[in-house]
Amino acid sequence: MTRSPFASALPGSWRRPLALFGVMAILAALGLAFLATRTSAPATDGPMEHQHTASVADSATPVMLSAQDAARIGVTFATATLTPIAREVRTVAQVTYDETRVATVALKVDGWVEQLYVSIEGQPVQKGQALLTLYSPMLVSAQDELLIARRLASEVGAGTASAQGGAGELLEASRRRLAYWDVPRGVITAIEQSGQVRKAVQFDSPVAGIVVERNVLAGQRVAAGEPLFKIADLSRVWLEGEVFEPDLALVRPGLVVMAEFPALPGTTRTGRITYVYPTLDPETRTGRIRVELPNPGLALKPGMYATIRFETPARTVLSVPRSAVLATGERNFVFVTDPDGMFTPRDVALGAATDDRIEILHGLAPGERVVASGTFLLDAESNLGAAMGGMGDMPGMDMKSPTTGPAPAAPARRGPPPPDTAMPRMPGMTPPAPAQGGDDAHANH
Repeated sequence: MTRSPFASALPGSWRRPLALFGVMAILAALGLAFLATRTSAPATDGPMEHQHTASVADSATPVMLSAQDAARIGVTFATATLTPIAREVRTVAQVTYDETRVATVALKVDGWVEQLYVSIEGQPVQKGQALLTLYSPMLVSAQDELLIARRLASEVGAGTASAQGGAGELLEASRRRLAYWDVPRGVITAIEQSGQVRKAVQFDSPVAGIVVERNVLAGQRVAAGEPLFKIADLSRVWLEGEVFEPDLALVRPGLVVMAEFPALPGTTRTGRITYVYPTLDPETRTGRIRVELPNPGLALKPGMYATIRFETPARTVLSVPRSAVLATGERNFVFVTDPDGMFTPRDVALGAATDDRIEILHGLAPGERVVASGTFLLDAESNLGAAMGGMGDMPGMDMKSPTTGPAPAAPARRGPPPPDTAMPRMPGMTPPAPAQGGDDAHANH
């Protein structure tokens, strides 16, 4: 083994600085190469994988398939047509009172309850049925005035016409005063006939129904206007349901509603929507609707749950099968097929939907053919094509076609070897042995 003549001629004290200079040259070359690659790489705003994924998801490309390949993967087709759509809306509801058939019983005079005839909530009552008797000093005074007016009318019966007219008006005023306090007319007649003042006066129910609230006890002092009973007529009830915001535009008063009740299995009741509330719940994003139902036998009880469903009026719209639409969360699109076998993704705007079809607001024209099944496979193929098409722009990816033909051969070296231009040998490194044979071997010899 031989050393370079230049290295052998250098003094020993120069060899170490020369080795350090070689190391520094190597590090400088590596730094320049690193900076060159960083400068040539395209600038990005974020991680390359995120940018690549977003570009693929947002830019699906057309797909070319032959008829045999489409049939092999199960692709079927449908035509965008004008069809009538009547959507069915289902929601939950709750039985409640018909507010037009609920009455509150309150007295118009102060007093004390002497006797209570209806003391149980849920008890049915009839119109005119006795509820309680009340002692009231005001009622006692009114009864005295009534009896005095009656005696006066009897005494002036043979008097002048003006005297009879005045006595009659006073008697009618006394009767009217008691009637305005809701004293039954039969009680007023009985007082006149007996000529005796009653300590406790009876009060009757003004309506028929079920006592749903009772706020009075026997012996209790009550004030004028204080609610004592709440009576509801349950022969007709309301169903109040919650309809989601997208379905509210389809709800109209008068629509026929079918109601099913878990408490009454196998029973279906029919009613109509009578009112759509004008407000929306901001938390649940639902609107209330009201349905009136007859209640024979009082089988429907307030508080019961029900499932209601109704169909909206049919509309003729442009629609496709629901399986033809792919929803990614950011866009809705279909694959439109061309006669030459090209499948092109196209964004569409969706409207109302049924179990098997969905309305297309815009994006398609009547008569265009779309893929009805196999859309997921086409979408995967489309995204794969977009991904492979975008990889050529990634740093380090050379998507150019390789050059054809054999690589040119290196020219043969003739003559003596060139001067030793390699970097100086570092301490502890042994240069490789020279090749044997040929011109180099003769030169070493």
